[in-house]
Amino acid sequence: MLGLAGTTAAPFALNLAAMGNAAAQSADDYKAMVCLFMAGGNDAFNTVLATDNASWTEYLRLRNTGGSDSIHLPGVGETGGVLPVSPASAQAGRAFALHPQLGALKSLFDNGRAAIVANVGTLIGPTTLAQYKARSVALPPKLFSHNDQQSTWQSGAPEGASTGWGGRIGDVAGAGNANATFTAISAAGNTVFLSGRQVRQFQVGQAGAVPIRGLSGSLFGSTAGAGALHAIINEAGGDLIEQEHAAVVQRAITSQGILAGAMLPAGAGGVPNPTPYIHPVTGVAGVNPLAVQLQTVARIIAGRGALGVKRQVFYVTLGSFDTHDRQKVLHADLMARLAHALAYFDSTLAALQGVDLRRQVTTFTASDFGRTFSSNGDGTDHGWGAHHFIVGGAVKGRDIYGAFPVTGVGHALDVGSGALLPTTSVDQYGATLARWFGVADSQLAQVFPNIGNFSQRDLGFMTA
Repeated sequence: MLGLAGTTAAPFALNLAAMGNAAAQSADDYKAMVCLFMAGGNDAFNTVLATDNASWTEYLRLRNTGGSDSIHLPGVGETGGVLPVSPASAQAGRAFALHPQLGALKSLFDNGRAAIVANVGTLIGPTTLAQYKARSVALPPKLFSHNDQQSTWQSGAPEGASTGWGGRIGDVAGAGNANATFTAISAAGNTVFLSGRQVRQFQVGQAGAVPIRGLSGSLFGSTAGAGALHAIINEAGGDLIEQEHAAVVQRAITSQGILAGAMLPAGAGGVPNPTPYIHPVTGVAGVNPLAVQLQTVARIIAGRGALGVKRQVFYVTLGSFDTHDRQKVLHADLMARLAHALAYFDSTLAALQGVDLRRQVTTFTASDFGRTFSSNGDGTDHGWGAHHFIVGGAVKGRDIYGAFPVTGVGHALDVGSGALLPTTSVDQYGATLARWFGVADSQLAQVFPNIGNFSQRDLGFMTA
């Protein structure tokens, strides 16, 4: 983890001197973005549904196979049925609902702190179905590939990309941070999303910064061994590579100590622990790892003054969305975890250290891609466009942004088996968030190289 702790920040002595001033900043000076990545490709068709008569008839025709492996959901008003929502902006003749396990997210939507962006996906420029079929415009490479599309969503390029748009936003908007080390923080391991041109991601776990193993306590049962290791890895030597390695190690050790002193503890006296999560099928109570990741994010946000930061980008993840099989059961569990974690985070931010930070923190979902509308038996296959959620007090909530696509197959956005050709690009989605975060219009192309190909840069779902 040594390289991930590296930073181009000013020397730590200067950063520490600035922390006294940073601690006095008000909540209004601070903003954070949290990327919630649904790894594997979320089935958006069972997440946000059109329930007007024409749409629902086609939905049942294609997804209700009549057997135990059917992937359709019960309708509005049926036992365990989909949950109706009423967007502020009507889409002619359409009605909408959320997955039955998204009750807590429906409450956020109804209360104006959550919105939906329809049919978002990786695009290089506006693309029609005819252009897609003829390959007459540039298309994202390696469509439908998990690794490549995860990378393209997060960076704008397939697997092997070196920077992501979260990190590039940190490069620009985080320039005012007194300590750049804590600009981009992952609570879910290494991710290209948080790698900037200058900013380097900092990885944390439930216990805080990921430590260099063996430096504290004993090593192989010996405290002297730990001390010897500490001396060895801090030895600069005469070689330039050795000196740089020693500098990186020292920054990592120093950063770990700073974060440990700044984070609020979990539980009593700190950030409340998430309530138990109840599996919607088995009824068994347990820990929701996504909620724990968001608790860690809240604990770091609470230490923003001591860390000397005014802008932070975070990354959390929920996995297992590659539902080729047993989708109805697996997806219900994933939706329940998503709603549970987002509701917990919202309530936590509402009273973090006695301050309501919900207007300062925006959480948004992302995923490899959507899935096919047609079932492959008891699951779905890889798709393209998908619907996504934005949650926070600065969100212009209770609305759906973008034209909601026709339900079914064989329409003008169907690239095969009902997989959606996106009508909103990841660049537009991200640029809307970036402008709220403080990235100027003149700087957007530094973060999103393809944004100039789209006439609309701001989708309108964030307040100023």
